[in-house]
Amino acid sequence: MSKRFNRRSRRAVIPLAAVSALVAGAGLTGCGQQRDASVYTVLNSSTDETYHRWDAEAMARCGERLGVTIEQQSVPAAQVMTKALRMASSKSLPDIVQFDASEMPTFAEAGGLVDLRGLGLSTADVPQGIVDFGSYKGTYYGAARSVNTLALFYNKDVLDGAGLKVPSTWAELRETAKKLTQGKRYGIALSAGGAEDGVFQFTPFMWSNGGDEARLDGPRVVEALDYWKSLLKDGSLSKSTVGWTQADVNDQFMAGNAAMMINGPWQVETLNTKKSLHWGIARIPVPRAGGKSVGPLGGAVLTVPNTGDEQRERTAGKIVACLSSEREQLTYALNSWMVPANEKAAAAWRQRVPELDALADQVAAARSRTAELGAGWSGVSLALQSAFQSALTGESSGAALKRAQQRATSGN
Repeated sequence: MSKRFNRRSRRAVIPLAAVSALVAGAGLTGCGQQRDASVYTVLNSSTDETYHRWDAEAMARCGERLGVTIEQQSVPAAQVMTKALRMASSKSLPDIVQFDASEMPTFAEAGGLVDLRGLGLSTADVPQGIVDFGSYKGTYYGAARSVNTLALFYNKDVLDGAGLKVPSTWAELRETAKKLTQGKRYGIALSAGGAEDGVFQFTPFMWSNGGDEARLDGPRVVEALDYWKSLLKDGSLSKSTVGWTQADVNDQFMAGNAAMMINGPWQVETLNTKKSLHWGIARIPVPRAGGKSVGPLGGAVLTVPNTGDEQRERTAGKIVACLSSEREQLTYALNSWMVPANEKAAAAWRQRVPELDALADQVAAARSRTAELGAGWSGVSLALQSAFQSALTGESSGAALKRAQQRATSGN
């Protein structure tokens, strides 16, 4: 990802038992310190100056509407969960925590969050997939302002110069990537690194092929990893992919070392700094013509921690409702190049940034990584990361994924 917006950054994986113990031990039936009744805090990962400023402006607008002051405490994304746990143990939880959606279920499972519907938030204009994105076991805990997913980015000049069309199937992608691989330029770049970046990038191939994260050694998952291996075998994909983050992939694309890449909208601002680069986006190719391209939903959700102070929780719910309102979502999405979670805001967004229309289509079919396994996703992610490293450096996909399934099941 870009330096400015790294939503797939490396995170410390904290066991559920540890989270539950810390949250339960916090005694969340009362606050540990006296709070200013008119000041509310939001813990988020907006450490970048630009995003911190955008959030501050949104919080100022919502604070004025609600008659309160809203302050943000920003820490790197990898530290949000640990920071929230430390604050819980000292009974000093913030009023709102913005979790990465893949981490939210762990805190919810431990009993640390409040049902947003119970605080009056509506999901009437939110697609079901995005409602699920912010839910755990059917309870709506996290409101998304915007979401992201992955798409196929391509260099228009390179494809046009080769007389090639944008690929839409795996066979077309493989053939196109082979033809575009020349000299130091690879046909395609993607991240298969040993972190969540690589897992995030693998899910469109796994899910579009009918694979299931609950059965990592299933034939559809093996086929998807074999497809990645075929790109390596062709020489269309750099062997360095096993160490690349999504930011590295974007760097390769911008430097002309890759004709196509799998990446997300957080790269758009950086891409646009190179005026000579004429890029386009399309849905990620599917195994067979006519198939559905299913990518992962990414992004963060605003949650209200269970502090035991019902009055503050109700006001916090109103703040979340304001920050995730149609108007605020559109403003935030236009700044960040993300897709609004609200359907009405998304429709307006499409009109404002038609060049990203394919991304909105990809979001419409995207899935939450934690929808099926909830807090168990972190174990699956770690198991897959290890499988990529093994399979892409020589081991068979079947053997690597069989071991990954055993690891995910055992929790070791």
